[in-house]
Amino acid sequence: MSFYFGLWLHFFSWGQLWEVALLAEFPSHVFVYGTLRRGGANDINRLKPPPRFMGVTQVAGRLFSLGDYPGIQLGKGGCVVGEVYAISDELEMVLDCIEGLLPIPDGQYRKKYIQVSLGAQAFSCLVYEATAQVCARGVPMESGDWMA
Repeated sequence: MSFYFGLWLHFFSWGQLWEVALLAEFPSHVFVYGTLRRGGANDINRLKPPPRFMGVTQVAGRLFSLGDYPGIQLGKGGCVVGEVYAISDELEMVLDCIEGLLPIPDGQYRKKYIQVSLGAQAFSCLVYEATAQVCARGVPMESGDWMA
């Protein structure tokens, strides 16, 4: 069956059809920059339902070490390295729990949406931004890369 599916996609501009399938299964995108990155303590690839890796990119902002995890302040000079994933609504709820937004917000992070570029494509991505109070007690990471 997948052989015919592949031929059908190839015949009818598979790029457009793939995009439709991707949006139906993964309605959102997330930019992860810390412990949720591949190989991190909370590696998003180990979570359920599994995400779809889209690529590695950078966003404008500053990264702060908060001990065992980082926080980002968006648009504060510098660049922060991270990964973009397509995620389901169910996985977004899991991420909200990990980042302390559910069941009761702990005040460390807030959800924001930013434009992220991967090559020629742009995505609206969810990012968990640390509050200014949290970043004030952190140590700036000049590299902008938690995994470096």
